[in-house]
Amino acid sequence: MAIILQSTVGGFSDQFMRKLPLVERAMGEHGLDPAEFVISKDNASTATIPFVGPFFYDYSVFFGEDQFTVTEPNDMVFLDYFLKRVLAADGPPELPRRIGLIQRLFGWMTQPV
Repeated sequence: MAIILQSTVGGFSDQFMRKLPLVERAMGEHGLDPAEFVISKDNASTATIPFVGPFFYDYSVFFGEDQFTVTEPNDMVFLDYFLKRVLAADGPPELPRRIGLIQRLFGWMTQPV
């Protein structure tokens, strides 16, 4: 299944639609089900100059009980941001923990003289 797309401003760009399957594939590779996601595109604010379209859009992403909204100038900037979040879903790699300075100092102090 694919991500559900909603828009109150006339849909998504052709370039966005062509790249979306790649994002969905990346989601599957990271253990996310694209069918659980809904992306909604709306105007970020009303146009300040008559007959000029909006300069930014609000993209709301709904998944499970959670959601987030970002404001971006176009579909591709949003999709790149979304892809980075998908790739970061695994979290940062686990790094070995180093003993801090205070812990080393206390360790030295507890040793017999």
